[in-house]
Amino acid sequence: MELGTVIRRFGLPLALAVIAYMWISDHRPVRPLPGTIADTPRQARAVGATFRFKDHDIEPLADFTITARVLSRENYRFDRAAALSPVDLALGWGPMSDDEVLRRLTISQGSRWYYYRWSGEPPLPVNEIVRHSANMHLIPADDQVAAAIDRVRPGHVVELRGRLVEVRGVDGFRWRSSLTREDSGDGACEIIFVERIALR
Repeated sequence: MELGTVIRRFGLPLALAVIAYMWISDHRPVRPLPGTIADTPRQARAVGATFRFKDHDIEPLADFTITARVLSRENYRFDRAAALSPVDLALGWGPMSDDEVLRRLTISQGSRWYYYRWSGEPPLPVNEIVRHSANMHLIPADDQVAAAIDRVRPGHVVELRGRLVEVRGVDGFRWRSSLTREDSGDGACEIIFVERIALR
């Protein structure tokens, strides 16, 4: 629901309460399944030509499948990429899906970045945190996929299938996915054109 519609319908005080409820609903964790996610992300050479999507050229770079635990989610409505990718998920697999590890980390997202902090010694070597977690920008392929992404909460185990892509806009906008799980920092996020999604 658009902000102006909420204000007109409910008035400012109730609109603020509705917006707060929507934010809490989006970020409310679910009880995670026990154990760890043993699967590692699977990537293969992409098959398919560049295609047009929402006034952008989308170039497939790799076919991509991942099963992972949702560590955090963040919605975006106002940045340049929001019309294409309204949700980022921070995902963890292997040791970064283990409760014992995650209890010792503080995880957050913002400005299209994913952050992790700890007190004392890290629960894993930092290179293992990098290799087993990532911030992923999701581009839903259709309304059904978008609706499924809206249901995702921290703690869910999610399976995503699609393609890692490069996005180009007529205004010069360019957004290119990372193609490795070994990197960190600027440019290290995966940009997934999500064609299928399943929750566990």
